Order: sequence, then C-alpha cells, then structure tokens
Amino acid sequence: MTVPIDDTSSAAGTAGLTERIARSLERARTRTQGLTGPVEDPDLIRQHSPLMSPLVWDLAHIGNQEELWLLRNLGGREPMHPEIDPLYDAFEHPRAERPTLPLLPPDQARRYVHEVRGRVMDLLEQPRWGDEELSRGGFAFGMIAQHEQQHDETMLITHQLRVGEPVLHRPAPPAPPADALALPAEVFVPGGPFTMGTSAEAWALDNERPAHEVDVAGFWLDTTPVTNGGYLEFIADGGYDEPRWWSQAGWEHRQNAGLFAPLYWTREGEQWLRRRFGVVEPVPAAEPVVHVSYYEAEAYAAWKGRRLPTESEWEKAARHDPVSGRSRRYPWGDDDPLPQHANLGQAHLQPAAAGSYPEGEAPSGARQLIGDVWEWVSSDFLPYPGFVAWPYREYSEVFFGPDYKVLRGGSFAVDPVACRGTFRNWDYPIRRQIFSGFRTARDGVL
Repeated sequence: MTVPIDDTSSAAGTAGLTERIARSLERARTRTQGLTGPVEDPDLIRQHSPLMSPLVWDLAHIGNQEELWLLRNLGGREPMHPEIDPLYDAFEHPRAERPTLPLLPPDQARRYVHEVRGRVMDLLEQPRWGDEELSRGGFAFGMIAQHEQQHDETMLITHQLRVGEPVLHRPAPPAPPADALALPAEVFVPGGPFTMGTSAEAWALDNERPAHEVDVAGFWLDTTPVTNGGYLEFIADGGYDEPRWWSQAGWEHRQNAGLFAPLYWTREGEQWLRRRFGVVEPVPAAEPVVHVSYYEAEAYAAWKGRRLPTESEWEKAARHDPVSGRSRRYPWGDDDPLPQHANLGQAHLQPAAAGSYPEGEAPSGARQLIGDVWEWVSSDFLPYPGFVAWPYREYSEVFFGPDYKVLRGGSFAVDPVACRGTFRNWDYPIRRQIFSGFRTARDGVL
C-alpha cells in the first residue's frame, strides 16, 4: 500500500517535510563522518572498552538499520547484503563479543553506508512511500535520523574512552551570562496536573507516547545541574566513605567498583584533574558534573538532605506553562532548539557553565534542562498508560522494569533531532561512561 509522503495534500507541506528529512539525515551523516574520519583504521577496528562496540561496528550498523527500515520496510527493496544482518543485530551479539565477529573492514563499511544513503535519497524523492504507518509524517526517516545520532553519541563516548592524542576539536562553550552567579539555588514548581508525554510529536518514539495527565505535588528543584564545585564538596566531606548517604545497592557497587570520584577524574596533590577527549585539565568548578552514576547522584542528593526528582517532576519543570496550562515541546516554547537555547549537537565537547543559556529557561525558572548533561531521575524506566510498542518491541519494551533508571534532557553530545521535552533515555544505575549528571529536588510548598 502506498500513501502520500505527508498527511497534508499541499505541495508546500510535502516539500517542507522532504526538506526536513533530508536536512536531518545529512546532519547525522556529516557527524558520523566526523567521528570516524579522524582516526586510523586500527582505531576504528579496536575495541576501546568492553562497554562499547568498535567504531567500525557502529558505522556499519547505522547503514544496516537504514537499509532495513527505509529501503526494505518502507521502500519494499530486496536486501543488499542479507549475510551481514546477523553481524549488526544489537540483540544477537553483546558489545563485548563484537570484535570477534567477521565485521566489514572500514573501507567496505564506508562504501556500504554510502550506497545505502544514495538509495535512500532516491526513495525520498519518490512521490509516494510504502507502509502507511511508517511513512506518516516521515516517521521512519525521522526514526533513522535519530538512530544515527544516538549512535553518534555512542561513538563520542567511545572517543572519550579512547587513549591517545586528541583527534576531536570544538570551541569552548560561550561564557555564562552576568546573572549566572546571582541565580537562586532552587526554583519552586507549583503542584497540580499537567500533560506528560506526547501524542502529537510526529517523530516521537514509542516510549514518549501517549500524552496523559499526571498530578504532581509542588516541589523545589535545583535551578541548574549540580556543578563540579558542588560535587567536590561532597568528596571533600568524605561522601564516598560514608555508607549512610548511599542506598544498599549503591554502597555495594561503590565498594566493589572502588569509586572515589567521577569517571576520568584523578587527584594530583591538592588539585583534581580530568581527562576529556585526550586532554588532561583541571576540573572546572562551574561546569555541571558529568560521568557520574545514578548511585553517585543519589548519594550526593542524600548528603545534601535532598533527593533526585521523579521523571514526572522533571518533565513538569521542563514543559509545563502555568499561564496557558499547556505543556511545551521545550522549556522555552515550541520552536526547535537554536544555539542560544541549549548546548546540543556536539557544538562543544563539554558542558557549559551552570547558569548558561537564559533564553532556554523554563517557566519554572530552571536552566539547562535541555542539553549539557543527561540528568538522572529517581524513576524506573516504565511504560506510560496506554503504551503500544511500535514499530518494534526491542526499542523500548524489552527494557521496561526496575533494572534501568531514566535520564532526561539530553547532553552536549545529543543532536536536537533526538532531544525534546518528552524524550526519554535509560541506563543501568552503575553506568558512568555516558554523559550523565543530575540536579536535586525537595518536597515543599512556596
């Protein structure tokens, strides 16, 4: 069955959607090339950590998923290389095993993803696409653009784990505004119902759906993410050595893993240093802390006499407009992110100082809810009421349950196409290689 590429009948609407798709796919591919091009083939093939795939696996996996969903499922094409499908099935082979597979060498992987993309662009120019559900609003194309950007973030994580000379370079984030140091430590988010999730965002993924009403009691939330300076106070006060701040599971992990500071931090005399994409530098006190696990975030919050926000609290602070009573797409409104709103898209290789991006401020007064660092929240990753797995169970459904904690808001490594006020990320509470930080909350009334 074929349908128009957009639900509207206007030529302008069709052209606008096609342009958006092409722009999103091209931006993702430019980034992929920037992450795989600067390193030699041995670095592409090497596994830099058992937590991550070789970069060359991510590269070919990007092409394989694009072929599967756009050329085969949407375009009805025959498989180009069916023999490689099992090699790039993320559920068939865990990351630790992938270096042992007969993967496409770098040159072949590059040719494969290039050929797939060429055929996809031909498909995009066709007046009709197959599969009514997948093609509605260009969803399948949007899903693939998000998929590639998510793997680009994964490859950026691998670059951070990589040992060697720096190969990635970006300018530092802009200086924070003059009022950054004068911001209140916390903001109040009034209680009451709000609309969580979405049923209208064309490229939203299944775990963001459907929109539903949630009643949240009033609470206080940190105006900005917790900074390195604030986290250093926790370390200096013996926070890693005091079991009372940690949950039982968190304390057991802290002991077994020998945690003493965020990942990539070392101490030389009285100075704390960090390694960031091959550069060793003093820990900047004003930046949001990054590379901490859920358990570390939870312990810090307890030490401060506070707690981590729930997922619904976080989303209400980020999206709810108390004047109109509606939920925005982003803290600043419904418009797509611009550089003045948030630190996204690998424009910088670090978080911006706390208090930055006043134009991205939420109605609650909180800043940097989008971009800079993924923020751990206290909620398990669970489906919303009325959830339907689509277009495949393995994107979300198989991860639901108490094993995974939710992260919200994106990081400097996230592209805008894969980051919005409803977007949900999740990971094991022990994970630290991800670009994860947090902010704290407390119960209370104004």
